[in-house]
Amino acid sequence: MSDIGYRMSDGGRNPDTELTHFDERGGARMVDVSGKEPTHREAVARAIVKMKSQTLEMIKSGGVKKGDVLAVAQVAGVMAAKKASELIPMCHPIGISGVNINFSLDEEESNIEIEAAVKTMDRTGVEMEALVASSIAALTIYDMCKSVDRGMTIAEVQLVRKSGGKSGEFVRE
Repeated sequence: MSDIGYRMSDGGRNPDTELTHFDERGGARMVDVSGKEPTHREAVARAIVKMKSQTLEMIKSGGVKKGDVLAVAQVAGVMAAKKASELIPMCHPIGISGVNINFSLDEEESNIEIEAAVKTMDRTGVEMEALVASSIAALTIYDMCKSVDRGMTIAEVQLVRKSGGKSGEFVRE
């Protein structure tokens, strides 16, 4: 196997700036979290679906033929958070204690902002679960509305904040 330049922390390296999903030879690995103590952890992620104003109005008025777009997207986001470790190879399966999906409709910008908040009491964080939840909720909105607006854009999928664990707090500015 060739050395691709990514290594786990060793000796003089800084573990806070090293990529952790690679072994000393550069191969992919799942990080061993068995030595960590479970702590309360939370993460919030956001995604934005940009669309035509007519599409947003159809969603608001319940005029989409496939049904209540936001209700379906909310359930899809919760389901997705629970499946993150099945979709992302090095993501640990964890016990999720709560998932909350909220939508903000912005008529002026003609978009829907999705915010996914995930909580756990575990050995590793829930950032990936929150990111997957917001992404899948956005993709569900697209799927349910694509017949009237194929030009929708999913944008700004990002971690907004996280707490807990060794790395502590992160808040996007």
